[in-house]
Amino acid sequence: MIEQGDGQMEIRSPMRAWRGFGKPKRSELYLRWSIYLMPLVMLPIAFLITNSRADQPHPPAATRVALVVTLAAVLLDLRACGTSLDHYLNRPTDHRRWLLASGAFTVAGCWAVLLAHPVPDAPGGPAGQPFTAAIATILLSGGFGPLAVGLPLRWAFPVALGQILLVAPAMLLAGVTPGFAVGLLVGDAVGMPFVVASCRSFAWLTSVVWELDAARETQSRLAVAEERLRFSRDLHDVMGRNLTTIALKSELAVQFARRGRPEAADQMAEVQRIAQESQREVRDVVRGYRTADLHAEAIGASAVLRSADIACEIDLGEDADRLPTAVQSVLGWVIREGTTNVLRHSEAAHCLIRLRLEEGRAVLELENDGVPGLPRPSRGGGAGLPGLRERLAAHDGELTVPPAREGTFRVLASVPI
Repeated sequence: MIEQGDGQMEIRSPMRAWRGFGKPKRSELYLRWSIYLMPLVMLPIAFLITNSRADQPHPPAATRVALVVTLAAVLLDLRACGTSLDHYLNRPTDHRRWLLASGAFTVAGCWAVLLAHPVPDAPGGPAGQPFTAAIATILLSGGFGPLAVGLPLRWAFPVALGQILLVAPAMLLAGVTPGFAVGLLVGDAVGMPFVVASCRSFAWLTSVVWELDAARETQSRLAVAEERLRFSRDLHDVMGRNLTTIALKSELAVQFARRGRPEAADQMAEVQRIAQESQREVRDVVRGYRTADLHAEAIGASAVLRSADIACEIDLGEDADRLPTAVQSVLGWVIREGTTNVLRHSEAAHCLIRLRLEEGRAVLELENDGVPGLPRPSRGGGAGLPGLRERLAAHDGELTVPPAREGTFRVLASVPI
């Protein structure tokens, strides 16, 4: 795979590309190829068709036609499986056209295989014909996968049965005995529900994975919205009463001023006092909103990460309690934002939070694995990092993203004591 970054072309290996996908994408690829296995079963049939006339220097024209039609059926079934899965996942696609083409070529392939006599007859009877009929039934069952995913079940089963009935005349024309033909087709009909159930369950699991990923993203957005609602509610509680009082006293001062009464100055002085009090209360609200306790944030991060099946290792040491309140607050905010980024932008299985003192500075280290193989965040800054840098800069601190192992993200927050 070729990736373009910083004006240069970079070749990415399949494993690196795989690590660059998130869990939902990986799950979809795994389940998608599980569905593709149904039509891929027909590839050995094409090999059998090609080598069916090994005793002749060149295969007959009928065998070549059967080979071409079978390969076309395989390719169309693969395409139909892909578009059908996209349709099942509510993505824009033209799956019905591909379903029609794959179904037509699947039936045509069965006819071509049966009428081409790809396997020579064995001595003592038409032993090659039953084997040829078995190949045709395998080819037919491979086409059930796209129907199971792309059509409702109430339509998938009738269409599949219709394909089976369309193949029955070809078996009779090829010389297969009626009893043997009926047995093969009944076996195909009996195995059809298992093929349909397997492909349908793979598609359902894929949709469930994406729904869970969307629910996780929605949960993160709801958490942000809830925090904004809490802040707006606190701000309303503080400012609502004071602003109402200021409006009433200002109106009263206007009335006194129009009448030339000295009480107007007293009312305006009271308005000034309430306005100053309101400023102090708003600063307290904002300060409380922006203040984060170091130990409380560490405990909360551990609980949240472990609830998401992420092993969390926290080492604050014995010096955390002796740090100034402002330093503890800003480092607590780093833990809060860092935990949010781990949950939203990685597929981590392990997270480390460590605090140490170095040359008069408190250094907080956050490290997690499960980072997709994308360009390093240190080039342009990851999500939330600019805000953390601004918050640390207010305390003469800094935020760095040093190099780390592949698939690992590491952040260092340093604040002078």
